[in-house]
Amino acid sequence: MHDFAYLKSVSRAGRLGRPARLLLAFAASCGIAASASARDKPVPVVTPPGQGQSVDDFYAARGGQPLWLAPGNEGAAEALLELLRNARADGLDPTTYSVRELDRAFWRSDRRAQEMLLSRAFGAYVRDLRFRANDLGTIFVDPALRPAAPSPRASLEAAAAAPSLTDYIRQMGWMHPYYAALRRALIAAPDETARQRLTVNLERARLLPAATAGRYVLVNAAEQKLSMWEHGEPVDAMKVVVGKPIYPTPMMAGLIRYTVLRPYWNVPADLAAERVAPFVVKAGVGYLRQKGYRLLSDWSDEATLADSSTVDWKAVAAGKVQVRLRQDPGPGNSMGVMKFMFPNAQGIYLHDTPSTELFGEASRLFSGGCVRLEAAPRLATWLYGKPLKATGSAPEQQVPLQAPVPVYITYLTAVPDQNGQLAIYDDIYRRDAQRMAQLFGGASAATGQAVAAR
Repeated sequence: MHDFAYLKSVSRAGRLGRPARLLLAFAASCGIAASASARDKPVPVVTPPGQGQSVDDFYAARGGQPLWLAPGNEGAAEALLELLRNARADGLDPTTYSVRELDRAFWRSDRRAQEMLLSRAFGAYVRDLRFRANDLGTIFVDPALRPAAPSPRASLEAAAAAPSLTDYIRQMGWMHPYYAALRRALIAAPDETARQRLTVNLERARLLPAATAGRYVLVNAAEQKLSMWEHGEPVDAMKVVVGKPIYPTPMMAGLIRYTVLRPYWNVPADLAAERVAPFVVKAGVGYLRQKGYRLLSDWSDEATLADSSTVDWKAVAAGKVQVRLRQDPGPGNSMGVMKFMFPNAQGIYLHDTPSTELFGEASRLFSGGCVRLEAAPRLATWLYGKPLKATGSAPEQQVPLQAPVPVYITYLTAVPDQNGQLAIYDDIYRRDAQRMAQLFGGASAATGQAVAAR
């Protein structure tokens, strides 16, 4: 007989004391059964688990052996209760998990009931952290990278597989490694400005992969840094150049599917006006040949070469006329020797650059939205397990990845290190200020602007 069924049977027989009755009410609020008190509380949306994915299925698969109350796991239950007590830091309501009732009844009730109630509370909490994550305008190029709620059984099996259940709960091992450190900093924040700023960063961290994820690339536009991650740990990092405030690099998640060696650079029309046309006006159309630019008839795949002498380049520089320019591969090509593609409608990618002097700048906001890499060949070696080199002189040589690798472009203005210390970065795109205004009102918008201005 399952434990909840046992509690109901003794309740009907009149043998259930007040502490156990409170536990039964807690079970109801976690979706085990519907009681009058539970119906009055903001119970989270419950998605029926798939066959064989329930808490009961987890215990059936392990022969009824305990998890939370097993020898060596004594601190895990209290660690979970501490998380639930502070669920408001996650944007969740602790009353959803009947924390007060659990605190009052837990240590005076049947141990089998304790075990089941903890597991159901844990499953509900993990589900809510992942399922209720706000996308914050993030573009999920590949929908599979959007956070999804695991089944209760999957959550418990991951916890059971951890070397230390207590550490797994304290470190919130089902979230990104940044999450628990940011959450602790939020709870301990000394003032309202710090709490608000950490709140918006915690929201963004909820969209990142769990510590148990495999290989992925993480680009933090606010930090202007790319890091390579394997199984919850950064293994390498480099500086990057990101978009100017007028061309902000978007928050995105996609799969790097292939690399292009000896790439063309198809110059965006606004950058053609800003970076190329003024030099053509000054030096003549010979500047285009010198720099490897070619004028094309249009933006289609069937475009043909056009005569650059027929263009009013003053009008192009003024933004009154748009042209399509393409730069040939070579030492001066703005894409460098390679670019990493996670195909998307926004035209964003990671790429090499011949202009290395910008990586010496403290603030690297110079691109049109794409991400320029300090050491693109090093990223290629990590992705492919070997260096990549072009074969011959042909342009646009595509090298597919056997297994696509996720890339997450985020915007964290507070980043914890391995010791839990926070590094704070400028709000370069004013996303902190905007989100703080949405969450906390007009006064916070002014605070956010002051933070962004520092």
